[in-house]
Amino acid sequence: MEISRRGLMLVLSSPSGAGKSTISRALLERHDHLSMSVSVTTRPMRPGEVDGEDYVFVDQDHFDKLVEAGEFLEYARVFEKSYGTPRKPVERALQAGDDVLFDVDWQGTQQLKQSAREDLVSIFILPPSLEELESRLYARAQDSDEVVKSRMAKATSEMSHWAEYDYIIVNNDLEVSVLQAESILSAERLRRQRRVGLTDFVRRLGVGQ
Repeated sequence: MEISRRGLMLVLSSPSGAGKSTISRALLERHDHLSMSVSVTTRPMRPGEVDGEDYVFVDQDHFDKLVEAGEFLEYARVFEKSYGTPRKPVERALQAGDDVLFDVDWQGTQQLKQSAREDLVSIFILPPSLEELESRLYARAQDSDEVVKSRMAKATSEMSHWAEYDYIIVNNDLEVSVLQAESILSAERLRRQRRVGLTDFVRRLGVGQ
């Protein structure tokens, strides 16, 4: 039988090129009751993006009012644009027993930890080596040499926060890394504290009566 549970907030962080986005897509494709958190942003909508699906697009004044009202679980300013995770949609999902996947950096993870530690499960993804990380960035053929060097310089700083996370995955083999992330998700879904229907279930077994 299905025992009701509270959903969880699954955070994946990594330096650019370590495989976070690919692992996230695999989890979303393979698992029901898991959806990507939709952030609010002040940056302009790009071609092909859909408001409410990729991001919720607002102006800075509206964003600031949301901050003042405490509507964000976490928010940050990146390249002169603001980004935030809305509190209410996440809370509705968790109460319904659905899990929410977050693509945030270590600073966003720290804010989420302060806002909702009991609901948070955090995973940091490391590359097998700096040489491999650089190779992957060049293989994407998306960035100039200057951008790749900038991302590599930032990677060391980002990776220095690895010990703040609940789990570490070294992404040497993508499929193995996806399986490890799935194992973490499966185990955390079974955590006793999240299975809110266990008390009634056990009582029906005659325990505690």
